[in-house]
Amino acid sequence: MAISKDLLEILVCPICKTPVELLQDDNGLRCRSCRLVYPIRDDIPVMLVDEARKEL
Repeated sequence: MAISKDLLEILVCPICKTPVELLQDDNGLRCRSCRLVYPIRDDIPVMLVDEARKEL
């Protein structure tokens, strides 16, 4: 089960409040401003700054 479009529309980066976008492989949510990728585990977005990885 993928993340619903309704949920994706309301999710924002916890740092800069910019809307996040789903990665092509559905493994994370990207903030273009902060260049952070938040993981998705068991179809649940983990929107914690400590869990995010820096995008290359």
